Amino acid sequence: MKVEVQTTDRPGSDFMMDVLKSLDFEYVCSNPGSSFRALHESVINYGGNRSPEFITCCHEESATAMAHGYAKIEGKPLLVFAHGTVGLQHASMAIYNAYCDRVPVYVVLGNIMDATRRRSFVDWAHSVQDAAAMVREYIKWDDAPLSLPHFAESAVRAYKIAMTPPFMPVVIVADADTQESPIPDGTDLRIPKLTLTAPPQGDSGAVAEAARLLVAAESPVILAGRAARTPAGLKLLVELAETLQTAVIDLRQRMNFPSRHPLNQTMRGRAAITNADVILGLEVEDFYGAVHSIGQQIEYRTRPITRPGAKLMSITAGDLFLRSNYQDFQRFQEVDLAIAADAEATLPVLIEAVKRQLTDDRKRAFQDRGAKLAASHQEAQEKARADAAYAWDASPISTARLCAELWAQIKNEDWSFVSESAFVSGWPQRLWDFSKHYHHIGGQGGYGIGYGAPAAVGAALANRKHGRLTVNIQCDGDMMYAPGILWTAAHHRIPLLNIMHNNRGYHQEVMQVQIMANQHNRGVDRARIGTTIDDPPVDYAKLAQSMGMYGEGPVSDPKDLAAALRRGIEVVKRGEPAMIDVVTQPR
Repeated sequence: MKVEVQTTDRPGSDFMMDVLKSLDFEYVCSNPGSSFRALHESVINYGGNRSPEFITCCHEESATAMAHGYAKIEGKPLLVFAHGTVGLQHASMAIYNAYCDRVPVYVVLGNIMDATRRRSFVDWAHSVQDAAAMVREYIKWDDAPLSLPHFAESAVRAYKIAMTPPFMPVVIVADADTQESPIPDGTDLRIPKLTLTAPPQGDSGAVAEAARLLVAAESPVILAGRAARTPAGLKLLVELAETLQTAVIDLRQRMNFPSRHPLNQTMRGRAAITNADVILGLEVEDFYGAVHSIGQQIEYRTRPITRPGAKLMSITAGDLFLRSNYQDFQRFQEVDLAIAADAEATLPVLIEAVKRQLTDDRKRAFQDRGAKLAASHQEAQEKARADAAYAWDASPISTARLCAELWAQIKNEDWSFVSESAFVSGWPQRLWDFSKHYHHIGGQGGYGIGYGAPAAVGAALANRKHGRLTVNIQCDGDMMYAPGILWTAAHHRIPLLNIMHNNRGYHQEVMQVQIMANQHNRGVDRARIGTTIDDPPVDYAKLAQSMGMYGEGPVSDPKDLAAALRRGIEVVKRGEPAMIDVVTQPR
């Protein structure tokens, strides 16, 4: 019997690879799947596995969360391949986190659109008529190109849209038949030029009015949410604050303002807001929550914490894009001046407008105000150091001691802290010297657990070429969602110091059940049921070792902590990931 052999030297996936290479992706993170098998092959052979390089992931949520963490370090998207219905369902939580966090993530989704080209039951179960429908409410744009020229245009358009503030994920559906079939003779193949959109700047009249209010204010406050998109944003915010000698409260969604700057009033944020006569919000997601006290009991009660007559202003690109179904936009807050623009792009003109309105009298008043703020900042820092000493020798180890011991080991390194700090009571920002844009990248965005470990690996991947020491204080509950990310870090030699915050529970939920138990007059002694990760406890050092990573612990005696951290750092400096399992107090 004659066997027909079908081959092609120029599949559609090769041209798709040319298009994706033109967008300068360094990496593609993916769990392999048959609906993009041609693209996968083109990456590793036709593309030489360079720009992008294939990063093997064990779960689509991990691949997408890696892209989330990478983008917050590198300022541009990382490519993700996802497989059909099931791959996108797995990736959807991480896509939602990136959407809520206003981060550009670029997903190429494989799908077999032509029903007559589906080869098996699996192809049918993994194919869909409208592939992006399941995530369309929490992405910025999607398309399903029907030809190679269409793919080229849509791929470039998607990158441009993702990188226009507010940044968000995009999805391009890559039809498997278009990938695998030979490029038709005579097809006009051209890759459009990518020109990124200049971020929108605030209206000049509105900016002048904001400057007037700030200059005239006696106790102005700047709230910084996702204000600093780049290192330039950090410098600009410092310049504005120093020009006005005004208080800055960093909401820690990005690295917005140096933690030890004398104008940083984050540790006394409520007092600063209560005293303020003008409050400027820069890319603040929850302005209402920042200026209100919200009760936690049965009866929902809120009250403003601002003083009567205080003027509120906002500059945010969030006003330029809003969806309805997923309600991450928070409660509506009335403001006196709303500027729909990118805050970082608007800061230069705002600074100039402020400087034009300065007088010698106002400069003297500003200097007096700055001196008082500096004294308050110093007092808050001294209190933080004193508070950190409580339970210093306790076991389980206090989160304050964990962070203090870690700071002693990394303070002379070029470090990057890539995890959420709220779960360790904000001790890093209270004790460490945050001054560079990559020193902190914020949190999950949508507070979806399972973000932490893969996002840290993605951030470490971005930091690798810069030679930075990447540090992740890893929550144990989050780690258990997709621990295969440890294998990805080990396999690709991604240097990352993981310190397990092993409090053996989902402590946020422990507290929530305790609140309910108290509210229902039943006591809190049974709140651990359904909320703890114990009996048996997880040995995270052995988990890491099983994935090929250096693992040490569990460390429960605080006297052993410094040496264990030092050994972990030595491993990371050799270019490999490490895990130090530390048994900790809840927060």
